[in-house]
Amino acid sequence: MDPGDRGGDEGRGGPADRGGHEDRTGRTDWADHPEAGPAWDDGLIARRVAEGAAGAEQAAAVNLAEPRLGEPRLGGPQPVTPPAYDGPLRSRLDALRELVGLSRARLDSRTLAEAGRVLDEATARRRLSGQHTVVAIAGATGSGKSQLFNALAGVTLSETGVRRPTTAAPIACSWSDGAAPLIDRLGIPPRLRRRPAQHADADGLLRGLVLVDLPDLDSAAVQHREQAERVLALVDAVVWVVDPEKYADAVLHERYLRPMAGHAEIMFVVLNQIDRLPGEAAEQVLDDLRRLLDEDGIALGEYGEPGANVLALSALTGDGLAELREALGQFVAERGAPIRRISADLDAAAWRLRPLYATGRRTGLSEAARDEFSARLADAVGATAAGEAAERAWLRNANRACGTPWLRLWRWYQDRCEPSTGRLPVRTQADEEATARQRVEQAVRTVADRAATGLPAPWAQAVREAAVRGAQGLPEALDELAARTGLPPGRPPRPGWWPAAVLVQASMTILQIIGGLWLAGQIVGVMAPNLGVPVLLMVSGIVGGPLVEWSCRMAARGPARRYGMEAERRLREAAAGCGRARVLDPVAAELLRYREVREQYVRVIGAGAGAGAGAGVGGR
Repeated sequence: MDPGDRGGDEGRGGPADRGGHEDRTGRTDWADHPEAGPAWDDGLIARRVAEGAAGAEQAAAVNLAEPRLGEPRLGGPQPVTPPAYDGPLRSRLDALRELVGLSRARLDSRTLAEAGRVLDEATARRRLSGQHTVVAIAGATGSGKSQLFNALAGVTLSETGVRRPTTAAPIACSWSDGAAPLIDRLGIPPRLRRRPAQHADADGLLRGLVLVDLPDLDSAAVQHREQAERVLALVDAVVWVVDPEKYADAVLHERYLRPMAGHAEIMFVVLNQIDRLPGEAAEQVLDDLRRLLDEDGIALGEYGEPGANVLALSALTGDGLAELREALGQFVAERGAPIRRISADLDAAAWRLRPLYATGRRTGLSEAARDEFSARLADAVGATAAGEAAERAWLRNANRACGTPWLRLWRWYQDRCEPSTGRLPVRTQADEEATARQRVEQAVRTVADRAATGLPAPWAQAVREAAVRGAQGLPEALDELAARTGLPPGRPPRPGWWPAAVLVQASMTILQIIGGLWLAGQIVGVMAPNLGVPVLLMVSGIVGGPLVEWSCRMAARGPARRYGMEAERRLREAAAGCGRARVLDPVAAELLRYREVREQYVRVIGAGAGAGAGAGVGGR
């Protein structure tokens, strides 16, 4: 576990009541503490714990800490008061818990592991004493950290020497009772627990301090480095010890200091062995060390500003040791280190998750993209062709109803030779069906790509997968809609003027028949010769019939067009509804889920993760 993946500074709270139990790895035993709530990876969307439950948990946390083996009693049992997580920090932790719960279906567990570890450690640390501050002394081989450890304790507790590495396991020294659970959390056995000399803190300046001497960070033994990094991830603060020869060591700066730049408020950087530097060389080295720390991005606590405290001293001669002791005493007395550490860890976890929740680009599916998708489906289902077919069917029906009998007889003859249903089938050819399927697939791909634009990679992939799942069976459903919603069965409806037009057309036909019979009667001699009247009747019928038909055809164009547009509209709406239910709604659900997790991420970063993280969450 990389101890350097942290950042930020937020949340300085006072003490409050809490307690609990953990294993040596620092992870919470949820089975032993059901009142603590579910773990971050319980598969449920975590919700904020009620204030009443929190109060009950705090009341149950007060216990009497007994000294362990190697930890003599300094004044009888003392109540252990856990650190109090203030409102902003509690809100951010709740948001992170819910963020993890919402994201588990979209992100793999390895991606969320760091966030889960922060939640576990925050819960575990809150159960333990807030009156104690665990400070680790870390450094490279030969930096004199064990010597400094012994100087602060006032007695030789950690072995020193020229043999490298000298410190093989972490050693803890507690200045007061009640720190045993904290040391248990670090996995330090009782045989490696010490007490300072009685004269080392006669004024009680370091009361509440738990000092841990770590193995060398650059030790040739891999297990030593692993132990040091494991403890670094659990302590409340760190004292980095460097020497004039290796203060600029690339491994120290690149692997540890630079990744932990956000933890500046819980860091002390000590330049040890200044007794080896002549004249003003100590100040020059100290200035160069400050320059390197500034390049690492570590804020320096100068001029009253929050940041790392940089000191120069000699653990051998004691020069500058009182200044470090005073700085540590003030730091421990504030009792804010656990809160700062959790807040910094939270900032670091949020920053690492930033590419998964914030891209700085606008996201979502616009109305124009939705309308275009519906239009593509309507074209694929042949809505325009269906409307045109409906219009032609209406006109054909009008021509049949209002046409001359002789034209109707001719059309009847054509129908006998080549029967027609009066309706044009939509998409009946195999090649048309294949083309329509390709159009549907292209429409789905286009809308999925537009919906995924601007989303982080996991959420973009989830949107595309939702669109693909919804598109399964969509062409078949559209075909069924076309058959069910296309042209209505039976003849198109007739307007009110059709009966009058049919009556006039019948009158024209009657005139033709009367004129014809009159002329025939004159030819056979039944009637008196008179060509003018029968010819006039026949001409009127012959001319008036087509004229009535032409007039009806002109009058039928408007209703026919409206009838065709209505048929096209119904099919377009049906296709759009099918596409919305199968594709757009699932895609919208994924976009809504992303907006929910992004809102939680905004709560997680709060004001402590920096403007850089907040600026990338501005998309819509």
